Amino acid sequence: MPQRSGLGKGLDALIPGGSSAVSGGGASQVSIDAIVRNPRQPRHTFKEAELEELAASIREYGVIQPIIVSPTSGGTYILIAGERRWQAARRAGLRTVPVVFRDANDQQLLELALIENIQRADLDPLEEADAFQHLVSEFGLSHEAIAQRVGKSRVAVTNTLRLLDAASAVKQALVDGKITEGHARGLMALTSARAQEVALHRVINLDLSVRQTELLARKLSGHRPPAKKKPGHSPDVNDMEKRLRASLGTKVSLKHGKKGGALTIFYYSDEELDGLLEKLL
Repeated sequence: MPQRSGLGKGLDALIPGGSSAVSGGGASQVSIDAIVRNPRQPRHTFKEAELEELAASIREYGVIQPIIVSPTSGGTYILIAGERRWQAARRAGLRTVPVVFRDANDQQLLELALIENIQRADLDPLEEADAFQHLVSEFGLSHEAIAQRVGKSRVAVTNTLRLLDAASAVKQALVDGKITEGHARGLMALTSARAQEVALHRVINLDLSVRQTELLARKLSGHRPPAKKKPGHSPDVNDMEKRLRASLGTKVSLKHGKKGGALTIFYYSDEELDGLLEKLL
């Protein structure tokens, strides 16, 4: 089976032509102020407590894993991977950090930052969807091509991109961790933003599951579950009904079970009732 590009190959394998700043494959110390944030970084928020915890570790042990950067013509370095370490190192008061140089074009800056964050499960679903959308709109990548790069299925990429069409309130609840992606997709069965917001409040207040959210959305959109088909009569019962209708000259319904049943004879006027009574009595 051919090896898929993306998560399984590691960041180094995804950037051809890269070279270490130090012979022998080691890392080089670079001024922390010479490193600039990746403009393609898909992650927008970093948890304060996690940064403080990492900064405390860096004060004691230093930066263990080098940061990957791409040199620019202006003498600065664009972050490719390791922004959390870079931010924590600044908090820890470090003046330099260990780096490895890699050459990367604009598309790779986005792809590699996206891959690193997915590997670490750092992105919220909307940050991931926004990064996928940039790959589609700016670089013309198909959903299948994105899936190959990030190690996901094509369906997973498509479903993540759909989240961008959710109502604003649903997106915010997703970012805040009040609902999951499954809840959001269930709410998106409702076509209007207002309907999604109304259903969202009910989902949160009642702590509904994803399945319950899907059923709620169907109910609010007017879709009813298909009615269960009643079991049909056996050929013997159908034959008896036919014979009774022919004999009595009116509609007859026969319900037959293991312990008996019921025979219903319909009439539509007093005259028909009198005629039936004469035949039966």
